[in-house]
Amino acid sequence: MTTRLKGVLCHDDLVNIPGPSARRRMLIEAVLVVAAAAPAQVAWLEKYDVPPDEIALGFDDAFGLAGQLVEEGQISPAVLPCLQMIDEEFSKIGLDSRVDRWTKAAMSTDVAWDRARQLAREVLAAEGEGDAPLPNICIIR
Repeated sequence: MTTRLKGVLCHDDLVNIPGPSARRRMLIEAVLVVAAAAPAQVAWLEKYDVPPDEIALGFDDAFGLAGQLVEEGQISPAVLPCLQMIDEEFSKIGLDSRVDRWTKAAMSTDVAWDRARQLAREVLAAEGEGDAPLPNICIIR
């Protein structure tokens, strides 16, 4: 079955793939978005008409798979600390009520966003994942 949402073609059979390689791909794609330069992240957000916290939410969903992926031999246990630190950086952003750090402008200037990007790049390098285009996503509204 194929669904079209907001101009994006979604393949339902791809969403329901339970295998470890699909879960690994989900994690790597989330990390790719985190690792992208701020202008690329902003363009990606605008393409899908989603707010900046969508990057953190997508990462959080995929990060929940990390332990299982290590057990399955799909990712190296050496990347777990970096993934945990990315999660912590996003938590810091969410807990800071002094300023709105979930804006497109903040993505270019905020040190936590920069730190998350650097950590994500380390994960990609450790996993042998080079530069790849940011993933397409399906938005259900």
